[in-house]
Amino acid sequence: QVQVVESGGDLVQAGGSLRLSCAASGDTICISAMGWFRQAPGKEREFVSSISWTGGNTYYADSVKGRSTISRDNAKNTVFLLMNSLKPEDTAVYYCAAGRFPLRTKTSYDYWGQGTQVTVSS
Repeated sequence: QVQVVESGGDLVQAGGSLRLSCAASGDTICISAMGWFRQAPGKEREFVSSISWTGGNTYYADSVKGRSTISRDNAKNTVFLLMNSLKPEDTAVYYCAAGRFPLRTKTSYDYWGQGTQVTVSS
């Protein structure tokens, strides 16, 4: 089993920045990718970004590309998501997930965190 815990969510003003963290623990040898998804009220959970542990290949949704940077600390099994130029439409619960491939689909990930709230005020 793998445990995934997110942190860093907060209330920020539009145009501000936020860094989310996600720590994986347990049988981390069975994971080789981590991803971020978000879910706004009344909407489906959607892909935000993902990264592979080896090679560090990164992927972004068009909605955050150019404003966000995903990175990893392999030694600490931790992934970070830095978001800049935040917009009110970025408001959502952000979920971290762990799996084998850094894909954009929810079903590609086996382990999920509880989520962290990001609220962007206008």
